[in-house]
Amino acid sequence: MITRGKYGIRKPKVLNVSTSSPKPKDDIFIEPKTIKMEFNIPHWKQAMDTKYEALLKNKTWSLTKLPPGCNLIGCKWVYKVKTNADGSLNRHKARLVAKGFHQRDGFDFHETFSPVVKPTTIRVMLSITLT
Repeated sequence: MITRGKYGIRKPKVLNVSTSSPKPKDDIFIEPKTIKMEFNIPHWKQAMDTKYEALLKNKTWSLTKLPPGCNLIGCKWVYKVKTNADGSLNRHKARLVAKGFHQRDGFDFHETFSPVVKPTTIRVMLSITLT
């Protein structure tokens, strides 16, 4: 059995643990985990309202009737506290995400498509246009 040499294998550098962000002193830095928490803290309600207004403004949210035989896919709010580099509060961010794991292949969708371009494709197209 042939094994590789250990030349070039190094232990990872450990970051200094003493350089951590300041501890949260109040509920401004707490991300809610339950529905009760999110409605009791006013800045999370305001973040949800801001996101909902943005969805309506961009026309990406509308209520429709559920067609017969279709699966209803739920959604939930995900919360994140955004901080500045010095650890101070920047803003509260709320996102509405779909629970896509409830979808069934063949019933709710038939194919998936992600319009992502590979870097090699871009290089080939640039070389064709430049020559």
